[in-house]
Amino acid sequence: MIHWVRRSLAALAAAGALFVCGWGYLYCQLPDTFLVEQGQTLRIAQLPWLQPMQQNGAAQAGAVPAGGSYNVTLSILGRIPVKTVRAVAVDQRAVTVCGTPFGIKMFAEGATIVGFTDIPAPGGGANPAKSAGLKIGDRILSIDGGATHDNRDVADALQEAAGRPVEVIYQRGGEQYTAALEPVRDEESGSWRAGMWVRDSSAGIGTLTFVDNSTGIYGGLGHPISDADTGQSIALRSGEIAPVTITGYEKGEAGVPGELKGRFTSQIAMGDILVNGATGVYGNIRVLCSGQDMIVAQAQEVRCGPARILTTLEGTTPQWYDVEIERVSLGQEDPNRNMVIRVTDPQLLSATGGIVQGMSGSPIEQDGKLVGAVTHVLVNDPTRGYGIFAQTMLETADSSAAMASGE
Repeated sequence: MIHWVRRSLAALAAAGALFVCGWGYLYCQLPDTFLVEQGQTLRIAQLPWLQPMQQNGAAQAGAVPAGGSYNVTLSILGRIPVKTVRAVAVDQRAVTVCGTPFGIKMFAEGATIVGFTDIPAPGGGANPAKSAGLKIGDRILSIDGGATHDNRDVADALQEAAGRPVEVIYQRGGEQYTAALEPVRDEESGSWRAGMWVRDSSAGIGTLTFVDNSTGIYGGLGHPISDADTGQSIALRSGEIAPVTITGYEKGEAGVPGELKGRFTSQIAMGDILVNGATGVYGNIRVLCSGQDMIVAQAQEVRCGPARILTTLEGTTPQWYDVEIERVSLGQEDPNRNMVIRVTDPQLLSATGGIVQGMSGSPIEQDGKLVGAVTHVLVNDPTRGYGIFAQTMLETADSSAAMASGE
């Protein structure tokens, strides 16, 4: 009898510990703030058993105007409280969903080091940049007090120094540093050099996610434009987007990501780039973009289950393809990886093997709403990839609109 009681108590203690761990994990995964359409009750599609406590759920939802907020205690089946969160009432928003390819031309603020090369010199090769402690990925901001906006500024500053030691201010990991660098004369070309290759611009193709006609702002890619050599996000100085026609694609395989291939079809820009940020590229649109108007879903409305992506494999006309949303993460710290999607459409699987480079920004639709955009492919499984919430992209688009208007 005593042994049975001890085993029962041990089982209860283990069950209690599991409950506490599960409760703690759920608490940490839930965001502190949710956007809720005005007049609607906060519900999490992925967790239908997680419900507002009766005393502060539905009652306040109908009384708070758009822009206002109220507290909601989320609970298990409306009885066991889990976490009190802030619900912000917002108006329902619609955007024009695109899925069309677009080209990106961008100039960086500063010149980023992408490589080194030794300079022939008496007694052996010399590399002033390396000797000064500079590394690949460093962004040169100024030389001897003169701003270095591009490659030409760097070259001109080195020639002006003519071998005299110069002060280099550079950025690494978000922090600024100073280094002393002494240029070396290249005997073959007769110019003064630092032994580093720098880049100040980038170009590529991606997919336009949406245009918000109420503000004239577009959103695309769902992730930042990064330098091909360093992998670092490019600090935007100026940029524009242009029309692109898809001319073909390389099929993806495990370990080898595929790629959409395209060509710029006009020198006339479709719009400016105002933001190259963690959630994509955004800016003013100059042309009328065709597409389907669609309500933007709030993050908590997204659920595991069937969905579709809109992307272009040929020309400029996008098509819908079936996918499955396999995982939704409301508390994901990386804004580009809010969901995992798996391509199920036989036509898309046969053509590209799944998700390929250039599809970044392809809209994701579920239950008739825009829920997100494709951001990355899983390199070892091209049938799967990550997606970002459309709500997150729209918030950045609104910030871009405020920037454009000077607010």
